[in-house]
Amino acid sequence: MIAIDTNVVVRYLTGDHPEQSARARDLIDGHDVFVPITVILEAEWVLRSAYRFSAAEVIGALRAFGGLATVAIDQAGLVAEALDRTDDGMDFADALHLGGSAHCKKMATFDRRFVTAASATQAGFVEEI
Repeated sequence: MIAIDTNVVVRYLTGDHPEQSARARDLIDGHDVFVPITVILEAEWVLRSAYRFSAAEVIGALRAFGGLATVAIDQAGLVAEALDRTDDGMDFADALHLGGSAHCKKMATFDRRFVTAASATQAGFVEEI
């Protein structure tokens, strides 16, 4: 198994660089790869901010990527749950924070939008301080 970085994921998903995208496809299609959760977080941000993907496009791309037979995503269940929450309007990073903190009594934040979004998804343990 080969661990891959964000730029490999982005090249695979966007096909924007002829040489590097082809190398990313050859690697991912031909080998089992491991994708750290931090790479998924960064890839979401890059696709949304640098490539101007809509939330729906990012969600679709990451779900399709995670569904490839050769791809193993770190904490895949947590990522899938975060993508579902993002599909419901929550920020992806906040959704990952929320899912990763589910074992805690409360999560404190200054971000009112995070509190509102968490409440909308029945995760009422996020509180503004």
